[in-house]
Amino acid sequence: MNRDDEALRALVTRVAQLEDLEEIRRLYIDYGRHLDAGDPGAYAALFAREAKLRLGPVMRADGRDEIERAAAKVIAASPDGPKGSVHLLGSPRIELGDDTASGECVWAAISWLPDGSPGVLVGRHVDQLVREDGHWRFARRIGHVDVGALR
Repeated sequence: MNRDDEALRALVTRVAQLEDLEEIRRLYIDYGRHLDAGDPGAYAALFAREAKLRLGPVMRADGRDEIERAAAKVIAASPDGPKGSVHLLGSPRIELGDDTASGECVWAAISWLPDGSPGVLVGRHVDQLVREDGHWRFARRIGHVDVGALR
């Protein structure tokens, strides 16, 4: 193999890694977007078929179907509908493997409390991701609350 072939192979590898990282970043963005839009089906589609979701006492589910049902309950529980809260997600730190990855990001959730004041929670998601059917999905997501309290 000559130098040009090696350089081309290295370039193809780097471009594929960048495409994977970009798809995973979009997954993180879509997580908050679908939740805030009140779309439990699109939200659940971000997860692998056998995913595990552990968001403290708010949402615990195993498998995409159960995740969709759990998300629908949380969204329905908001007195103002899906716009009763907004999720802000920080840029994720991603460690990429071939068909698996790990990631972590900081999040903030702002919602209206019963007295009309805003409530803020800040925490982080710790994730395992997997490429399933050619697309990156959350395989395991654990949510930690670092500031604030659930009411």
